[in-house]
Amino acid sequence: MGGKGMSDAENRSLRKSGRLRIQRLSGAVLWLLLGVTLLVSVGFFMGGETPEGQRVVADASLSEPRGTDGLMVWMYVLLGLTLLVSVTGVIVKFAARCVVAPRSALRSLMGVALVAVVLAVSWWAGSGSPLSMPGYDGGENVPFWLKVADMFLYTIYVLMGLAVALMVGFGIARRFR
Repeated sequence: MGGKGMSDAENRSLRKSGRLRIQRLSGAVLWLLLGVTLLVSVGFFMGGETPEGQRVVADASLSEPRGTDGLMVWMYVLLGLTLLVSVTGVIVKFAARCVVAPRSALRSLMGVALVAVVLAVSWWAGSGSPLSMPGYDGGENVPFWLKVADMFLYTIYVLMGLAVALMVGFGIARRFR
C-alpha cells in the first residue's frame, strides 16, 4: 500500500483512509441489501393471495401469498452473492498468503477443509428414503435431493452449534483475562 519514501504516519493515514472507504462501501451495500429484503418481505406478507387458478400448491384451498416467487428469487440471489463473496475471499486470501508465506496459506485453507468434512459427514448421515407427501408429483422426492436437503440442514445445525459454543467460550475466556 505505502511506498518506500513514505513516513510511518503517511502509511498509517493511507491504510486508515483505505479502511474507511471499504467500511463506507460495505455499509452502503448492507443498507441496500436490507432495503431490498424489507421491500421483498413486505411484498410477501402484504401482497395478498394468489388467485386459486394460478396456485402452485397441490391443494388449491391452501393459501399461497402472491409474493412467494419474488421471495424465493431474492433468497437465491442472496445465496449466490454469499457463495460468490465467500469463495472469492478464500481464493484472494490464499493467493496473497501464498506469495508471502506458503505455510500460512495452507493453514488458511483449514476452515474450508473443515466445512468440506462437515458436508461429507452430513451427506453420509442424511436419509435417502422418499417422503410421503400427498398431492406432490415433483421429481425432487428422490434419494439424491433428500440427502442434499439433509446435508444442508445438518451442516446448518453444526455451524450454528459451533458459533454458539465459540461465543460462549470466548465470553468465558475474556472473563479470566
